[in-house]
Amino acid sequence: QVQLVESGGGLVQAGGSLRLSCAASGRTFNRYGLGWFRQAPGKEREFVAGISWIGGSTLYADSVKGRFTISRDNAKKTLYLQMNSLKPEDTAVYYCAASTSASVVVTPQGYDYWGSGTQVTVSS
Repeated sequence: QVQLVESGGGLVQAGGSLRLSCAASGRTFNRYGLGWFRQAPGKEREFVAGISWIGGSTLYADSVKGRFTISRDNAKKTLYLQMNSLKPEDTAVYYCAASTSASVVVTPQGYDYWGSGTQVTVSS
C-alpha cells in the first residue's frame, strides 16, 4: 500500500518555473514505477512524465520534453517534477501515481495508487 501527497503547485507567469513534490508512505517505495499526470478542465487525464524503479529510466510526453524533469529520491520517498519555461497550456491539476510495473507506464489504467492532485496555473 502506498499513499501519495502532492505539493508545490501554484500560480506562475508564463516562462516561470515550479517544482512539484510527491511524498509517499510505504516501505517499498523504491519498488514502484512513478508517474506524473495532469488534467485540465474538460479534458482527459494525460501522461506527463514517468520514471521506472529499475534503472531510473524516464519518459516524457512530447509536449513537456526539454522543459520538465522527473526525478525520485528513494531515501526520502519523494518524487519530483521540475517544470521550467511554463506555458498557459500547462495549466492543470497535476497528479502523481505509483505503478507496480517494472517499466514506465503511460496510461492512467496502469497505475495502482494516486495522489489527490495539486493545481498549477500559468498566466499569460
